[in-house]
Amino acid sequence: MRLLVDLGNSRLKWAQSAPNIWNIGTAVHAGQRMESVLDAAWGKLTRPEKILMSSVATSDACGTLLAWCQRRWSLAPVVVHAQLEQLGVKHCYAQPETFGADRWAALIAVRGLTKTNVCIVDCGTAVTVDALAASGEFRGGAIFPGLQLLRASLLRGTGGIHAAEGESDSAFGCSTPDAVAAGTLQGLIGAVTRLLEEQMRVLGAGTQVFVTGGDAPLLLPHLKVPAKEVPDLVLRGLARIAEVAA
Repeated sequence: MRLLVDLGNSRLKWAQSAPNIWNIGTAVHAGQRMESVLDAAWGKLTRPEKILMSSVATSDACGTLLAWCQRRWSLAPVVVHAQLEQLGVKHCYAQPETFGADRWAALIAVRGLTKTNVCIVDCGTAVTVDALAASGEFRGGAIFPGLQLLRASLLRGTGGIHAAEGESDSAFGCSTPDAVAAGTLQGLIGAVTRLLEEQMRVLGAGTQVFVTGGDAPLLLPHLKVPAKEVPDLVLRGLARIAEVAA
């Protein structure tokens, strides 16, 4: 059994992977004691044969996870990093090591699903919109704040807006909380829509769109192009990488 780990800024996601087995779990770690999160989430897991992980979290969170695995299972996770080329995906960065491991794993996953032009939207703490050509060449992408970061920055930077939950279904907020919810969601939708338009124009006709991340269900109904949600996209990429990792 392999344990595949996607450690994000807010959430810990994992999959237990073996032939005919794919068990997924998730836990929120932002604002929590990481050791306690791991004890609750993984305390009863069977010792895996191998652990493969991507991380965009803080070095403290990542270090705690690595130490927990070593202490619990005497096993050191293999930490994934982007490569110049891997499993049919060619990087456009001059320094691929500066590229997020979660974005790389998502590209690897999509390459295993289709050989067409693809745009990948990952809606997490940060939102990324990445373009992968049918040739396997990563053409580049964009990064901007996710929904919760947008709302938190607005609340931190203003004096008269308070942290109340609002309804975001309408563009016509009739209270300040509703207006904040509406404005931030519509801003997210607008940014993603504009980036998809440009990336799909450059990639060409027949470009597919894949959406993943915690806020994907909020975004999907508002997209103007057909899109497929794959909640475990990063983990599926890690599964492909695990097949060739030493």
